[in-house]
Amino acid sequence: MPDDQSLQQARRELEATVPHADDAVRDDLREVAGELAAIEQDDQQADHAVVDGYLNQLRQAKQETDADVEDDIDDVIEALSAYRDGLEGA
Repeated sequence: MPDDQSLQQARRELEATVPHADDAVRDDLREVAGELAAIEQDDQQADHAVVDGYLNQLRQAKQETDADVEDDIDDVIEALSAYRDGLEGA
């Protein structure tokens, strides 16, 4: 069973990070936050593959930003990984 609190935490932390992110990654982070909100509202289905795609986007964004935002993205990755662990396999 997926941990909806982890999903909510990941989305909230990501939304809080977006304003502090560099221009190079801001749109990507905003996009992932929107996708997580859609999952949270049951407008979109999530499975391991879908969440893995978001995790990969976050990891790529982390490589292109400064240390403060990297730490914030790490927190998002941790929460989203906890959510993913509760999903059924793809």
